[in-house]
Amino acid sequence: MSIVWKIIRIIGLYVASFFVCVIIAAIALDSLPDALEALFALLAPIAFVWWYEKRRSARVAETTAPEKLQSPPFSREVRASTNSRPDQLAQFDPHLGNVAQIAAEAVPRSAELQRRSDQEEKLSPEAKRPKQGSSERSQGHHQGWVRKGQSVTIAGRTIDGMVYVGKPPRIGSTHYGESCRAYIDPSLSVAQVGSDRNGVNMSYWPGYSNIPAVCRATYLNWLADGRQDGTIDPGYMFLFFYGLERRYLVEQPSEDEKQEIVAEVERLKILFSHNHSAQRYLGEFLNIARAAALGGFSTDDPTLKQAILENRSWDLPLLLKLALGGMISEGEALDSDWVLLWLLCYPERRLRTPAERCDEEFRALFKLKFGALHPDGLKVRAPRKMLAMMYRAASSEFNCSVNLSAKGGREAQIPNVSDLRSPMQKAQKIADEAMDELDKFSRYLGRNPDGRGTIEAQALLPAELWSLFPSDELEKLKDWAREQVAAGGLVPALDVISRLEGETPEKLGKRNLTGAADALARIGFGMAPDPRFSLRGPKIDEPVVIFELGEPVEQLEDVSPAYRTELFELALATFVAHADSKIVEAERRALREKIDAVSGLTELERKRLHANLEWYLDVPPDMSWLRSKLKDADAEHHLALRAAVVAIAHADSVIQSEEVACIEKIYKALGIDAGLVYADLHAGDVPDGPVRVKAAEAEAPGEQIPDEPKAKAGSLDAARIAAIRNDTERVSSVLGEIFSADEDVSDEAAATHALPSLMAGLDPKHAMLVEQIIQRDHWTDEEFDEIASKQGLMPSGALEVVNEWAFEKFDEALLDEYDGYDVSPDIADTLRAEMAKGD
Repeated sequence: MSIVWKIIRIIGLYVASFFVCVIIAAIALDSLPDALEALFALLAPIAFVWWYEKRRSARVAETTAPEKLQSPPFSREVRASTNSRPDQLAQFDPHLGNVAQIAAEAVPRSAELQRRSDQEEKLSPEAKRPKQGSSERSQGHHQGWVRKGQSVTIAGRTIDGMVYVGKPPRIGSTHYGESCRAYIDPSLSVAQVGSDRNGVNMSYWPGYSNIPAVCRATYLNWLADGRQDGTIDPGYMFLFFYGLERRYLVEQPSEDEKQEIVAEVERLKILFSHNHSAQRYLGEFLNIARAAALGGFSTDDPTLKQAILENRSWDLPLLLKLALGGMISEGEALDSDWVLLWLLCYPERRLRTPAERCDEEFRALFKLKFGALHPDGLKVRAPRKMLAMMYRAASSEFNCSVNLSAKGGREAQIPNVSDLRSPMQKAQKIADEAMDELDKFSRYLGRNPDGRGTIEAQALLPAELWSLFPSDELEKLKDWAREQVAAGGLVPALDVISRLEGETPEKLGKRNLTGAADALARIGFGMAPDPRFSLRGPKIDEPVVIFELGEPVEQLEDVSPAYRTELFELALATFVAHADSKIVEAERRALREKIDAVSGLTELERKRLHANLEWYLDVPPDMSWLRSKLKDADAEHHLALRAAVVAIAHADSVIQSEEVACIEKIYKALGIDAGLVYADLHAGDVPDGPVRVKAAEAEAPGEQIPDEPKAKAGSLDAARIAAIRNDTERVSSVLGEIFSADEDVSDEAAATHALPSLMAGLDPKHAMLVEQIIQRDHWTDEEFDEIASKQGLMPSGALEVVNEWAFEKFDEALLDEYDGYDVSPDIADTLRAEMAKGD
């Protein structure tokens, strides 16, 4: 990191001094030619930065001088001597600081050095030679590699081999004659305490000879502790690794020692698994070592593919290039495992979440799809470009070539697969299909990380995988669905979700219902309503309709425009049919015939529409569902919607006043003159006279009964329209009297409550309800029921009244019904502001 900060410091100094020099040139050197001014502005900052860095280095050297004066091999003796003579230190002036202490230590150190030198001269050659099998203890005499199992002591720290020790050799003029980075030079100073665990003073390419003394101490401590600490700065690990790669690739030791080095690098790779650079460089070395050690390796090796996958980087791993190139050169077809491995290592791969979250399922589905397209494997034409791999050492001190060999161990020219695109395009297409089919299963696991193995998760798996991931619960779910269909199909929504998810949710959301519909569709059953298309989903206490689809369906969301249009027309028609609070068989038959008569629908879509019709008949739509959809309907569809509602009103041959009122609401929401309701009803070809309900039978001759008169299409019967209007007014009057009779004293008090002008059109009870509603952004079903009940209102009726009023005033609903009730923020802000003015 120190080199990075140094670069940043130099750049900052240069930029700052450059601007200063430009200003000086513009003011003081204005008389000089422009070329000289520019030269001054460019070169003067360079000179300043050079002077500053040189001066700074000198100051740093002075600061670290006390450490460098301590000779590591004799640090213990020096400390002992210093501690034994405290009086000697006391005689020096304390204001001299460390200089006094250094001077005090210099005398005993020199004496000790002289004493040892004299003793070594007196020793015989045999005494000087270390005994065989003993540990290497003399830092100054050892030169070169220390094998594992041989210990060496540096600055009082004992290291268990696998390092270079001694005076470092020069590595060549191409590298500016630098010393070999990996060599531990015992003659260099080492701090007493290794406190730079974070590598603040370490350079990008550290070398033992050029790192500060405190870093050397930290590095030696790490080595002496067995190289077990993976939290230390990776620079220390790389400094050790530089020696391993040099020993393995340059000096070519025995096979046993090579295995020891490979095992150590594998251990370090695991220890520093959090560091990307460590994974890259150590992985590249392991690839080289494996290729060099095995020569012509076997592609059937079960550990080979895992080793390749673990060493992925910005380029295809070397082992993968060797394996693929060898098989292609031999004319072999690639199986699904090798093609998928190639794709997983391919730098330009596009893998989405399902491939990672559902790794096992993705691999299995890829294999099935690949086998269907390429039963004999994928044949790849050998490229002309041959593989020529050079290994660049992590230390940057040497390069070496890789001896490539084809399958069987013989020398061969191996094709370079790095630039091949066609095989990867085919593999990517298969992977995209697999990820698309696993998308719903993946989203379910995203919502339920522990949901793998549940019935819903199993049902969301592609059908091709059921045999590979069998489940007895899935068969039980099919049996249960068949029983529900046989019993009529209506099932409480909560029961369906609980059975699929394995637990009872507190509330039903769109995700629960969508997942349930998709899961059932995978086993050949449908669920209505589908929250992706219905006006709203079922509440927790409402049923859904289970029905047979005839075959498994992967994508329920793929429907035709005709399906969407007909689904909405069914909702309108059943809204009118429910107006008189009863559904007669004639109306049911008319609605079913309407579905069968629509063109442009698939057989599956007709089944789904029939199931949705059954749900609409059991759970009546209300105007709050329909209004927003009606508002969005364009003029081209108005005629079809008018025909749908008028036809259902005529279905039972009796037009009720309640049905007329519902149709008027629909016309009003469409922006159509409500007066057209009566014209459309009269033009529906329904006679006012008696209707034949039984065919005539021949009896005794008598007076002949005249034929039934036929209605004249397009003419208006004023008397009939007036009668219908009178019926509507009469019903409204009676209902008004009933509700007014139920009002108590508190309601009368509410009537006297002053209402804001924007509340005009609401009775006092509903106005007070609105005042409560706008105080919050969201209400649960239970909370809304409670505040409506406190006003003496039915929740469903209050919801419709409040939303109709809001549409008239603000052209949008106040309450949006989904997982409770969301309050329109715009309407709420407007009403609160109006109420504040009134206060």
